[in-house]
Amino acid sequence: MNRDQIEGSLRNLKGRGRTVFGAVAGRARPQVEGAYEQVAGVAQAAYGRTRERAEDIYEDGYRIADQAVSRGRHLRDEAAQRGRHLHDEAHARGRHLRDEADRRGRALALQAEENRGTTLALVAAAAFGLGWLLSRRR
Repeated sequence: MNRDQIEGSLRNLKGRGRTVFGAVAGRARPQVEGAYEQVAGVAQAAYGRTRERAEDIYEDGYRIADQAVSRGRHLRDEAAQRGRHLHDEAHARGRHLRDEADRRGRALALQAEENRGTTLALVAAAAFGLGWLLSRRR
């Protein structure tokens, strides 16, 4: 409860008392002033309730915005973590493929060294075929 709600309720009670006093005394002025106080008290109490509700809505909005910012930061950090993990994984896979290509290349070079005649015949055949495909006259 805020100050306006308390003051409005007290003002309403005070107005009721004046209205009753005016009715008992048979005087119109205290009755009218009491009715005025009652209406003003009800209006002030309603204003206090409305203000309190607006403050609650403001605080809820602030809390929701704070949660959204926190969740956004969490998602950003999580994405960065995943990105680093994927980068490391891709780097490791690239190293593995490079090492595998190097190993196979060395094995092929060793095999070509051991079979020089066959390798020379294959290279000559490939060169002849490529030259024939690229020539203008066939």
